[in-house]
Amino acid sequence: MNKEQDKQVIFDLVKAYVKKYHQQPEYQEGDYIPYARKNYDENELINLIDASLDFWLTASTYTHQFEAKLGAYLGIPYVSFVNSGSSANLLALACLTSPLLKERQLKKGDEVITVACGFPTTVNPIVQLGMIPVFLDITLPTYNIKVEDLEKAYSPKTKAVMIAHTLGNPFDIEKVKAFCDTHGLWLIEDNCDALGSTYHGQLTGTFGDVATSSFFPAHHITTGEGGAVYTKNPLLHKIIRSMRDWGRDCVCAPGEDNHCGTRYEGKHGSLPKGYDHKYVYSHFGYNLKATDLQAAIGVAQMDKLASFTEKRIAHFHYFDGCIKEAGLEELLLPEAEKDSVPSWFGYLITTKEGVDTVALIRHLEAHGVQTRKLFAGNIVKQPLFEDLEEGKDYRIVGDLQCTDFVMEHSFWLGLHPGMREEMLDTMVQQVVAFFK
Repeated sequence: MNKEQDKQVIFDLVKAYVKKYHQQPEYQEGDYIPYARKNYDENELINLIDASLDFWLTASTYTHQFEAKLGAYLGIPYVSFVNSGSSANLLALACLTSPLLKERQLKKGDEVITVACGFPTTVNPIVQLGMIPVFLDITLPTYNIKVEDLEKAYSPKTKAVMIAHTLGNPFDIEKVKAFCDTHGLWLIEDNCDALGSTYHGQLTGTFGDVATSSFFPAHHITTGEGGAVYTKNPLLHKIIRSMRDWGRDCVCAPGEDNHCGTRYEGKHGSLPKGYDHKYVYSHFGYNLKATDLQAAIGVAQMDKLASFTEKRIAHFHYFDGCIKEAGLEELLLPEAEKDSVPSWFGYLITTKEGVDTVALIRHLEAHGVQTRKLFAGNIVKQPLFEDLEEGKDYRIVGDLQCTDFVMEHSFWLGLHPGMREEMLDTMVQQVVAFFK
């Protein structure tokens, strides 16, 4: 047999293996209900085995396919696959510090508007790169940035806005983008929890100057660990690729030499004329690349993204209808941003004053329903901020009253594509049981 025939034998064995050992058992009453789960079939494993047989472990064919598929889905020409969503956020902000951006280059001491309620890695890059996060409150029941306070947050030092679509629910992009356009600010769209969500019929992640995704197993699609940075701006794309790949100036792909045809002819900085262009570095970069093995999984996952999105939306509406029918006046339930269709990452529940939220969470966990808080709650109250000084290292606009309330009273339940109606029913029943 030839190579391809030998591969097919292996793939057939993989199919049989997946069918025997990887099938999710049917839900039985009393089974644990996780907030998230990997959703896959034999295609992900076949791609993974195929990539491993080629043993091109760094970026290769599958990486190019995955970037192309994600770009085609989003309608974005430039996509860079990276090793995590957190790295994607770091790279998205870091690319704006490039001197190639001239007067729009972000520098240490510049301010970046964000929210205090969210995941740390939306905020961490701001501090890590020496900038000043300016924290705004959120509003209920969308859990997104309080757009009324944007102008209050603005100062001559403000250079960018970096915020996420909370649990898949788009923030008010129209008002945020208008604010950015008015003041000439960069907009970084953290789309890590919202792949597949739309606002005014347009996919989130396509409004900002640069946007990010995460492909951690809990997210809308997975590559295990992994993320992506994407943009419509060719200059930003050039900078992103440079900073992702050690900060190098060369655009040759791994294993490729002299793509420009002038490898030994250029003059770069104070280096000798003709210094090997493959070892010229124009940015303080990183190595944030992912592997072709991860991309191989992503290629198969992209084929399922549309169905995953449909299921997340359907699960939200089913659960939302059931919990509303229960008539629990003690709860505040989530609402989608106007003119949006969220691909919900989870179902947010906020208890009203007088309810013991921790007791409710403990009840659900004790009865097999996994819960999660809204990430960091109020991030300035997290231990990582203990050595930072308000007014010097960060600014707060307003009193963050809603953020603090959510920190105390909110949690969320899963809506992943592997959910079944019986699981959603059980989740509702256990919420109701607590109040009864």
